[in-house]
Amino acid sequence: MSKGKLKIALLQHSCTEDRHYNLEKAVEMVKAAANQGAKIICTQELFTGMYFPQTIDVTKYEWAEPIPGPTTTIMQNLARELGVVIITSLYEYVIDGMYFNTVVVFDADGTNLGKYRKHHIPEGPQYIEKYYFTEGDTGYPVFETKFGTIGVLICWDEWFPEPSRILALKGADVIFYPSAIGSEPDNPELDTSQTWMDAIRAHGIHNNLFIAAVNRVGREDSKEGYMEFYGRSFISNPWGTVIEEAKTKEDEIILAELDLSEITKARNILQFHRDRRPDSYGELLKRVLK
Repeated sequence: MSKGKLKIALLQHSCTEDRHYNLEKAVEMVKAAANQGAKIICTQELFTGMYFPQTIDVTKYEWAEPIPGPTTTIMQNLARELGVVIITSLYEYVIDGMYFNTVVVFDADGTNLGKYRKHHIPEGPQYIEKYYFTEGDTGYPVFETKFGTIGVLICWDEWFPEPSRILALKGADVIFYPSAIGSEPDNPELDTSQTWMDAIRAHGIHNNLFIAAVNRVGREDSKEGYMEFYGRSFISNPWGTVIEEAKTKEDEIILAELDLSEITKARNILQFHRDRRPDSYGELLKRVLK
């Protein structure tokens, strides 16, 4: 099937303690991206606030909001007003004691196409996410937007190969990865930014599709220390080549026009999906093999 061109945008920015200010910043960036021709626009992970899982603080559960709620209502109306798709990250409240790290996808007419809840929840120094987030229960959906079929995975999901394969097999042309990743507090000399990029680009190669990863920037202090988020938001093509990358470690809109016909070309040359052997992968359903 013939596929055309698609312009997308990633919103990379710093966050402050003022959650209203962060939301307004994102709204203005969405408008700017739309004015530059972007049709699908992706926010970064938990973009309305600072990265609160640095510490354990029971009061942060109050940051979670229902769907529909304040953030999703604003973004849904904005998608309808601008005629663009908006991938909206938020801290989701379901019932007391059950909160998810979630994205909601709003189509260009404002329709809520559904949500994805982060499956892989990390736990480490100043990445204390298991305290805040329940493991996702949505499966791995694809979203049939006005401008193309997309999948969305969230941060720690990007280090695992299985979810991207599922989304590719369901027909995703682009996988978006809203992220919040930076320094390693227990290994301050370690810079994982290139490893991060390479791991995500590999999913694009293995499945011959476009990858769009957006990461926050800036230093965020906490009572445990601080995190320095490295940005490096990027978009890569079905061959794994980075076609656009953040030029700064500041607030920035990363834009790229994708030629979706490249997916067909790449898959007709590299027949990864044809030559898969799912009948031989049963052992992967076990957590321990030895």
